[in-house]
Amino acid sequence: MGRATKIEMYKKIIDAIASRSACSRRKLGAIIVKDDRIVATGYNGAPRGWENCGDEVPCYKDKYGIPSGVIDYSCPSVHAEMNAIINAAYHGVSIKDGTLYTQVDPCFWCALAIVNSGIKRVVVFADYSDKHGIEVLKKSGIDVVRVME
Repeated sequence: MGRATKIEMYKKIIDAIASRSACSRRKLGAIIVKDDRIVATGYNGAPRGWENCGDEVPCYKDKYGIPSGVIDYSCPSVHAEMNAIINAAYHGVSIKDGTLYTQVDPCFWCALAIVNSGIKRVVVFADYSDKHGIEVLKKSGIDVVRVME
């Protein structure tokens, strides 16, 4: 067992960040790396100040019978990728020309945010049901690296 590659190291970090998620369905994490240092992190969950789904607050998708992987406005959860971008803006950190590492393919809306944020590379570790996000990234000239487990 030798030294971990940077991609392996970043995967372990996003897995640890995902453990902060309170989502009862799936815990996901993302990081943004620039000049070989982590400049922003994000995990999926309710907006700041809102109650998280869990034991006392039911999952909205469960409540309304929405299947996993379907983007639906009944769920107030902010995706990990979007939260990483928002956290960078919140703290005044430039992510232009950075690399976003994420556990699953970004959804359509996260992909649009990635394009407009100036991120140049996205490293993905698993498929997601929404394929439109990957199409958006590729159409926009963003380098997509798939490291499937």
